This record gives sequence, structure tokens and C-alpha cells, in this order.
Amino acid sequence: MDRLGARAAAPDGDVVRAVLAGDAERYAELVQRYRDRYARYAARMLGSPDAAEDAVQDAFIRAYDQLAQCRDPDNFAGWFFLILRNRCFAERRRTKREAVADVSQDELPGPGRADRDAERSETQQLLARGVSELTAEQREVFVLKHVEGLSYGEIAERLGTSVPSLKMRMHRAYDRLREQLRDRA
Repeated sequence: MDRLGARAAAPDGDVVRAVLAGDAERYAELVQRYRDRYARYAARMLGSPDAAEDAVQDAFIRAYDQLAQCRDPDNFAGWFFLILRNRCFAERRRTKREAVADVSQDELPGPGRADRDAERSETQQLLARGVSELTAEQREVFVLKHVEGLSYGEIAERLGTSVPSLKMRMHRAYDRLREQLRDRA
């Protein structure tokens, strides 16, 4: 295996230790490994691909600057996730309820269009609006569960909370979404 192939397969902990030992260029391996996965999470949390890209870039810069504070280099992904999560929450507080999908009234299907695609599009828009109105904590659990496909156990581990409290957040999110969708239907 060539040198580059060996590096690409290196565990996170090995890469983090190499960066801390002075091989700063190896940090790009971590960025390449996690950028897309966490950009999807950030986009769902912030409602905008551009805001997500900014948040992910900022989180990678912060993680690089604070890399010596990573207590478990083998769990870089979990540590980085917390940095990105905090960055997303800060951005949401700053922008106060930014919509998940920026949909104008002109883009909604008209009342005379009853074909399946229009109905599906309208349902997706209603759901996106409903998700955007969830609390940050409810939206986070919803996104991690239904967009990222994580189990409650995996989410609890990432967020440092219990499975029962996550299930309660999700239950409240479902209740709120049902209420919002019922009111808009």
C-alpha cells in the first residue's frame, strides 16, 4: 500500500497524535473524513447549506486550535461533533429561528394542482417548516434520528445524555410537529 493509502486508512487517534507532534498537514485527513457527514447535520440544524458550510469550517478551525485539549484522540469524531453542535446552537441563537427550507409563498403548489408531486412537495415543505419551529434540542434529536439515522443509544453517547431524556425530547418534537401540521392542513 502506498504512503498516501496508509495515511487515508489511519485511525483518528493516530492522525491527531501526528498533528500534535508537528505534522500539521495530516489534519486535512480528518477534515476530508468528516466534512460531508457533519455538513449534512449542520445544514439540517441551521436550515442553510451556506450557513452549514460556515459552521463546519469554523468548527474545524476551532478544533485545530484546541486539538491539544482533545482528551481522547481516538474519539476525535465525537469531540469534533460537540464543537460543531455548540457552533450550530450559537448560530441559531444569533439568527433566531432560521427556517429549515427558505420557501416563499410563490413556490407553494397552487390549489388546483392535485398531482402527486405537488402534494409530496407541499408535505415536505410543511414538514420542513414544522421542523424549523422545533426547539433547538428537539430539532437536534429529530435530525440525528431521522436524517443521520442514529439510534437513541448513539445519540445519547454523542450528546452525553440519557436515552429516556432523548425519547422524551423526541416525543415532544412529534407532538409539536403533529400540532403544527394539523394547524396548517
